[in-house]
Amino acid sequence: MTIELYTWGTPNGRKVSVMLEECALPYRVHKIDIGKGDQFKPEFVKISPNSKIPAIVDPDGPGGGPFPLFESGAILIYLAEKTGRFCPSEPRARHVTYQWLMFQMGGVGPMFGQAHHFMRFAPEKIAYAIQRYGKETKRLYGVMDRRLGEAAYLGGADYTIADVATFPWVARHEWHGVALAEFPNVKRWFEAIAARPAVAKGMAVPG
Repeated sequence: MTIELYTWGTPNGRKVSVMLEECALPYRVHKIDIGKGDQFKPEFVKISPNSKIPAIVDPDGPGGGPFPLFESGAILIYLAEKTGRFCPSEPRARHVTYQWLMFQMGGVGPMFGQAHHFMRFAPEKIAYAIQRYGKETKRLYGVMDRRLGEAAYLGGADYTIADVATFPWVARHEWHGVALAEFPNVKRWFEAIAARPAVAKGMAVPG
């Protein structure tokens, strides 16, 4: 059955379209234009109470009925469990993957997002904000670079939802003033993931 995907062209939105492509799950895209305020329309708020994309409705959810779900990290975990893919079944490895997923949710997403805003979109260039978020963004790249110096992927030896979650944010490295050459392990990881056909397809959503 076809999963309904409510999304827009942001890193958080692309996490889910990449995952759906990787899992080869059929899905239908509903564009939620956040620039026009579509996220506040009552019909979307019923699915995503926090008025944020992405969100999904799985017509074949737990118990066999429709299941709406918001929050990109929660959706990735759900799809991994549904398909048995991209998250280890062995407890220790699974929790390491969750750890790096939460690193993205709590660190990479919010900090890179603030760097994007103040460096690219803010009507006034505030030096303090640019320095604060730019410095923290580079620190987080350093954390990733060290991790990827000891493992092929963030979760370990295999590609997982932690990588799916983080890649779309790193894809905007130019937006937050980072040259990947400064972080060779991140660069190697980024190029390997970018070469995956499902990632290219998912990153092009909503088109």
